[in-house]
Amino acid sequence: MVVTAIRDGARQAAQGEGLRLAAIAELVRRRCGDEERAWWACDDWDAVAAEVSAELGVTHGRASAQMHLALSLRDRVPQVGALLLAGVLSYRMCAAIVSRTDLIGDPQTLALVDAALAEHAVSWGPLSDLKLQRAIDVWVDEFDPGALRRTQSRLRDRDVVVDVGNARDGVVELRGELLITDGIALDRRLAVMAHGVCEDDPRTIGERRSDAIGAINAGSDRLACNCGNPECPAAEPDGRAASVVVHVVAEADVMGTVADPPMPTEGAGTPTESPGPHTAGGVVTGHRGVVPAPLLAQLITAGAKVRVLRRPDEEPEPGYRPSTALDEFVRMRDITCRFPNCDMPAEFCDVDHTIPWPWGPTHASNLACICRKHHLLKTFWAGWRDKQHPDGSIVWTSPTGHTYLTQPGSRLLIPQWNVTTATLPAPVGQPPPTIGIMMPTRRRTRAAQRAYRIAAERKLNDARVAQRNRPPPF
Repeated sequence: MVVTAIRDGARQAAQGEGLRLAAIAELVRRRCGDEERAWWACDDWDAVAAEVSAELGVTHGRASAQMHLALSLRDRVPQVGALLLAGVLSYRMCAAIVSRTDLIGDPQTLALVDAALAEHAVSWGPLSDLKLQRAIDVWVDEFDPGALRRTQSRLRDRDVVVDVGNARDGVVELRGELLITDGIALDRRLAVMAHGVCEDDPRTIGERRSDAIGAINAGSDRLACNCGNPECPAAEPDGRAASVVVHVVAEADVMGTVADPPMPTEGAGTPTESPGPHTAGGVVTGHRGVVPAPLLAQLITAGAKVRVLRRPDEEPEPGYRPSTALDEFVRMRDITCRFPNCDMPAEFCDVDHTIPWPWGPTHASNLACICRKHHLLKTFWAGWRDKQHPDGSIVWTSPTGHTYLTQPGSRLLIPQWNVTTATLPAPVGQPPPTIGIMMPTRRRTRAAQRAYRIAAERKLNDARVAQRNRPPPF
C-alpha cells in the first residue's frame, strides 16, 4: 500500500507539473510577442520571467528555463505535453525530451518525432539519465540526424563554477572543465607552488594547492609559507588578503563609548553569562557565505583592510549619489539584489532610490541594491512597484497585484545587527512616468540569438550527416 501511495503521488505530481507549465505557457502567450520590445535589453521575456520567478520562488534563469520548457511542451511536442498533463510521463522524462529535440526546426519533422516519442516513451520504464538520452536520440536520429545533441558536447560545454552559494566553514567548491593543455599547465604550476614553502608549513599538499589557486587569483606566482617564522624566506605575503575588505559593524551609540571589559584575574570564578543574542564568530561576505573567525583573523594578519561600518546619519544626503559611507551601509545591509529570489551580490548591483530622486531622498530608508536587469524592469516596465520600510524590508507588487516581501540579507546572516533607519516623510508630488525611455537595446533579438545558436550547433553535425547520406558502394 505504501509503494502504491508513492506511485499515485508521483502521478499526481506529474499532473500538477503539467498544469503549472500549461499556465506558464499561457502567461508567455499573453505577454510576449511585441516586436519593438523584443529589442529591449530587458525584453518581454524578461518581464514574464520576473513574475514567474517571484511566484515560484526560483531565480530569474530558472524561471526562464521553465518558460522555454512550457512553450516547448505546448507548441513543439504537444503529444508529449498531453501525456505529462495526464500524469503518464514524468516531468523528468518530458524535460529530457524537450532538451534532446531542441535543435529540430522543421515543423513536420518535429511532429513525427513528437508522435514517435509519445507512442514509445510510455513503455520505456525506469531509465537512467544516460539511457533516457539514448532512447530519445534514437528517434531524433531517425528523422533528423543533424539535430543530435552530442557532437563535441564536452568541449562545447566546458565551464568553471565557483559554488559560492553553498559555501560552508569558509570554503567553497570549485569544479569545471579545462582544455587539456591548460589543465596540465595548471597542475604543474600548483605543484611547484605547493612545494615552494618550507618543511615547517603545517598544511597538507592538498591544502597548499587549494591556497595556491587563491594566490594565482591575487596575481602572485608564489605561495606564502604558514610556518610562522618571520625569518622564513617564503613567508612574504602572497597578496591573497590584499583584495579583502573586512567591514566591522559598529552601532553609532556604542562606538567609542564603552570601555573594554576587564581581563580575568587568576583565581577569579567563572563569570555569570548575561542574556543576549548569540553572536557567531564570523563575518558575512558579499556572496552570502560566512567566514569563520580563525580564517578572518588570518586574513587580517595577512593584510586585509579593516573598515568600520557605521550607521548613516538621520538626515538625508543632499545629492543624488550616496556618499561612500552610505553606499557601503546599503550594500552590507542588503548583501544581494532585493528583487524576489535574486542572488546577484550587492557589489554588482545598482544602489537604487526606491522613490525616484528628487521626490525620494538619498537616505538608507529609500535606497536598495537592485541588479541591472531588475533595475531596468522596475524603471521601464509598467506594473512593478516597491515600497521600502525603515527596517530595510521591501514589499514588491507585481503587475497582477501579487505581493512579495523581501528582507535584507543581513537580517538572515547577522540577526543581531539593527539596520533600522529613520522613518521618512511621505513624498511630495509624483515622479513622471519613464516607461520606454532610453531602454538599452540588444544586438540581436532573443529569437534571432536562439536561431543563431541552433544553426551553429547543427553545423557541428554536418560532416556526420554528409557521411550518412553517401550512397553505398556497389
